[in-house]
Amino acid sequence: MSSKTIFDKIWDDHVVSTVPEGPDVLYIDRHFIHEVTSPQAFGGLKRRGIKVFRPDKTVATADHNVPTTSQHLPIQEELSRVQVEKLAENCSEHNIALYGLNHPYNGIVHVIGPELGITQPGMTIVCGDSHTSTHGAFGCIAFGIGTSEVEMVLAGQCIMQSRPKTMRINIDGIPGQGVTSKDIILYIISQISTGGATGYFVEYSGKAVRSLSMEARMTICNMSIEMGARGGLIAPDEVTYEYLRGREFAPAGKEFDRHVERWKKLGSDSDARFDRELFFEAADIEPMITWGTNPGMGIPVTAPIPGKDETGNTSEASFRKSLDYMGFNPGEPMAGKKVDYVFVGSCTNGRIEDLRSFAQFVKGRKKAEGVTAWIVPGSRQVEKQAAGEGIKDILEEAGFELRQPGCSACLAMNEDKIPEGKYAVSTSNRNFEGRQGPGARTMLASPLTAAAAAITGVVTDPREFL
Repeated sequence: MSSKTIFDKIWDDHVVSTVPEGPDVLYIDRHFIHEVTSPQAFGGLKRRGIKVFRPDKTVATADHNVPTTSQHLPIQEELSRVQVEKLAENCSEHNIALYGLNHPYNGIVHVIGPELGITQPGMTIVCGDSHTSTHGAFGCIAFGIGTSEVEMVLAGQCIMQSRPKTMRINIDGIPGQGVTSKDIILYIISQISTGGATGYFVEYSGKAVRSLSMEARMTICNMSIEMGARGGLIAPDEVTYEYLRGREFAPAGKEFDRHVERWKKLGSDSDARFDRELFFEAADIEPMITWGTNPGMGIPVTAPIPGKDETGNTSEASFRKSLDYMGFNPGEPMAGKKVDYVFVGSCTNGRIEDLRSFAQFVKGRKKAEGVTAWIVPGSRQVEKQAAGEGIKDILEEAGFELRQPGCSACLAMNEDKIPEGKYAVSTSNRNFEGRQGPGARTMLASPLTAAAAAITGVVTDPREFL
């Protein structure tokens, strides 16, 4: 038997059939849905007169459109309210588990899957959301799909997919003080560009990756899509197994041990071949921040804004357009740039470890005057844990408010919008024009760098306080 990558092992194990000279028919183990992309898919099923084939394999939550305050009240914005209500109707009709607003399991789809133990190694996982790659941190093939594909999976629990190429990204060494997983992935994207992994499924490997917690690994896999990859994954290990042990929907007792023995066989074989392989050193990575309007436009927080000849694949037009939109100039330092808003949350950095690191940083300090900060937990469980651990009290003492769970200002499909022309340091995953609100100017960074900005009112190297 030829050697295989972890991707090959999982993919081959889920191929139902292959279309000659065409795509594979892939069986899907878990299908996550939310209120934005599912209504049209359910509408398609209704027009065809068919039911959901495997409702037990589908899990639903409301996250994109929900407000992050006063969730006990009806949603005020009409479109958002209708979408959330329609999700509830469709799930009730098709007997699908729904974790809607005020349910103890509610939260961002890519936060609740892992924390509930629904996400497990070796699975194929899809969702009508590009950041489904988050689940790959557990050793899964997880990727986002379009509305028509959501309907396809609901109807038959399978999807037609062309097999992507494989890439392995190795990060050796141990990250330095103040360098987080968010900095690692922003650094990688800055080096290979937002199109550098197009057509590939990426496996992350190396000592730096193995040193990370599961929540940190999820951050890296989450942003695989931002460099063009179909998805990203990390082979499971003891860190993975211990994270899953005791989770609500994870196997238990001897059944868990049996699963672990199977999961241990998932790693890429030592002589497995990848279509492309890249190597980075953790020692080269500093706290990062973006200066432009895509995630690849990132630099160390201590560095000046680059000139065109320093930006690699960025075209002259894109370079100028980004600087004009951000109101920046080449050669200017990023450190010291004014910050109006700080957003901590999203499926990238809305987990309990992210809130812990932010709270630990601001403890004993005060929010800078003139800064509006939205600290948004990724789920009800994270919110509850933050209160139980005293994180909420620390935040309030420092002048911050812990809001209620949801996607929030990541994509501004709710009331949490950055006003036009204002600057936001955001722990989310995209800094496109208008992503956080019409005319909003976004700088992507880690929770630590966001905390430093929140207490100083300007872009600041968090290492100055560590």
